[in-house]
Amino acid sequence: MRLAAASLALAAATALPAIAAQPVAVHCDRLFDARSGRVLGEHTIVVEDGRIRSVIPGRAKLPDGTGSIVLGDRTCLPGWIDLHVHLGSESSPQSYSEGFRLDPVDYAFRAVGFAGKTLQAGFTTVRDLGGEVSPHLRDAINQGLVEGPRIFAAGKSIATTGGHADPTNGYNSMLSHLLGPPGPTEGVINSVDDARQAVRQRYKDGSDVIKITATGGVLSYARSGDAPQFTEDEIKAVVDTAKDYGYRVAAHAHGTEGMKRAIVAGVTSIEHGTHMTDEVIALMKRHDTWYVPTISAGRFVAEKAKIDGYFPEVVRPKAATIGAQIQDTAARAYRGGVKIAFGTDMGVGPHGDNAREFIYMVEAGIPSAYALQSATLHAATVLGMDDLGTIEPGKRADIIALPGNPVDDINAVLGVDFVMKDGKVYAQPVAE
Repeated sequence: MRLAAASLALAAATALPAIAAQPVAVHCDRLFDARSGRVLGEHTIVVEDGRIRSVIPGRAKLPDGTGSIVLGDRTCLPGWIDLHVHLGSESSPQSYSEGFRLDPVDYAFRAVGFAGKTLQAGFTTVRDLGGEVSPHLRDAINQGLVEGPRIFAAGKSIATTGGHADPTNGYNSMLSHLLGPPGPTEGVINSVDDARQAVRQRYKDGSDVIKITATGGVLSYARSGDAPQFTEDEIKAVVDTAKDYGYRVAAHAHGTEGMKRAIVAGVTSIEHGTHMTDEVIALMKRHDTWYVPTISAGRFVAEKAKIDGYFPEVVRPKAATIGAQIQDTAARAYRGGVKIAFGTDMGVGPHGDNAREFIYMVEAGIPSAYALQSATLHAATVLGMDDLGTIEPGKRADIIALPGNPVDDINAVLGVDFVMKDGKVYAQPVAE
């Protein structure tokens, strides 16, 4: 009820552009071909009813009645996809106390602003991997009540008792006694049967994807950041039950053993992957497992760990050690031939800065064209969405543009000034 009220209150103040009744031609001097990883010359993209109708080389002459958006000296790209965000929150020194003071409606209002920043940065689709607000935000965006990216929502992450996503970590004994131990409904499992029930509960709650925390984590109020926290049988029960409902499974994992169990059990992607070894790399290639590095989050927590009081003392050493390693892990994974898709873990770092991940990937030795493919074609493949990730006839009209050529200079990704999602324009260059 509170979340619905929050969305309705915002609706009156938020006017979204409608899909154009007539075809619209978007003219770009350059176009990024996500299949080849090459930047092509001038193209005209014809959009109608939220879809790409045609992609024509050069400045095409079109029938009367076709609208025109001339973007000039810019590169058009498919709308970017961030496979790891948390739109319901953003890290701060107050994060650990806010859960006791704020209610869901507070997080919902914040999430609306975070979603808007993400869309304006060029990310037309995100996978929100953990947060009870995200399914409601997804629905509000789909209904046109607020602006934001297309959301694939995990809802509550699935953990084990004391694990990274156990919502009662850090509670004192009196509060824990009053609330009782969380179970599968709250996303906490301790058996194969619990695992099945937790997935079915996520289905009941309206999730789009399943997220498990296969190892300890950096920001949870617990000592270990990398210990395995599921048995292989428990993860397999999650994966098998998820398949029954058409779900894919993303596994948060820092430690080697937890990654191995998750990969063998059949998860779709490993998130973070800090202590990835050659054995893990070989397993990922054998099992066709994707890797989502989240370098942005690693750099953010490593930097904040230097500040007294930013993190609780039980968290600080994990942030300092694990966070600093993720960029090197991404470099090793790329050299080892692991398939990489784009994700930032924004919500740890500030929303709207998602594109900096491209720069960190290139710093790690990943070619700029591959980094851009990771947020377009690769990310769409991870989602199982064949109508996203490329600018081709029949695809959703998710198109962004920026000055310069991001394959030649990856820093250009910070300059997105045109955003179209499903044929609606949300940002346009200011006329000079």
